[in-house]
Amino acid sequence: MKLDLSLKCAVENAADLSQKDFNEKYLKPQKPVLLKGLANLQPAGKKWTIDWFKETMGNLKIAVFDNNEKRHVYSTTVDPDFKMPFGEFLDIITKDEPSSVRMFRYNLYKQNPELKKDFSCPSFIDYAPMNSFGFMFLGGKGTDVRLHYDVDNSNVLLTQISGTKRIVLYPPTESKFLYKVPYNTHSLADLKDPDFEKFPGLQYAKGYEIFQEPGDGLFMPSGYWHYNTYLEGGISVAFRRLAHTPAGLMKGISFVAGTMPYDKVMNKILGTKWFEKKQEKCIQRVAEAIKETEAA
Repeated sequence: MKLDLSLKCAVENAADLSQKDFNEKYLKPQKPVLLKGLANLQPAGKKWTIDWFKETMGNLKIAVFDNNEKRHVYSTTVDPDFKMPFGEFLDIITKDEPSSVRMFRYNLYKQNPELKKDFSCPSFIDYAPMNSFGFMFLGGKGTDVRLHYDVDNSNVLLTQISGTKRIVLYPPTESKFLYKVPYNTHSLADLKDPDFEKFPGLQYAKGYEIFQEPGDGLFMPSGYWHYNTYLEGGISVAFRRLAHTPAGLMKGISFVAGTMPYDKVMNKILGTKWFEKKQEKCIQRVAEAIKETEAA
């Protein structure tokens, strides 16, 4: 049994796509699109390599996540696990072997503002105030990022600078089958090795399978679920644009300002009992969605 990844993502040449066409074809209707060659429209496309970062920023102390840490399963956002020199981290992710460490949503631009000259917010989603925040994502071969959608419910343009990446993408309409953990924005299910007996709802969800090559930008509309796997050591940059509908905007604000803090407090008070309660509710909701679908 396999995931149903039969949806087809649109593909455009970034240099040939006008702002008007992007808005009309993808932003307004909220459809994903793979933008070929997006990074190459700015200096970073050719300039930013692993070796360049090691030479220019290798001594910087950076915060790192380790996928082997079990605590990550309990919360949507957690603090990084440890810090290390950037150069040492780059040595780890460039080895031709599986890795568990990654840099997630890291603001390297803050540590080195000069990076903005090499890769600023692409014009397609260049809209204040989010256009000044570029977050970087780095990982080694086999490192994955669990299935989730972004906490602020923003539109995201993720550009692959180096390395290749596999992305599984699901529209918000499929949320009912994806085992969303209550009060969180991530899934209980592990897509690296899907357990269809434990999570039968996965076989009802229809999604996209997208392979990002160096230079490719992927536009992920507001609320889209994504599961990312580094096929080799790589670097990507994400810029965001707030949801353009009032409902989408309020969803992001209410989660960040209310739901997420509440969940953190309950985690501290009840510990694993709180997660077990959410897990039970999550599985129950998907079971009900399956029944409704089969009865229709």
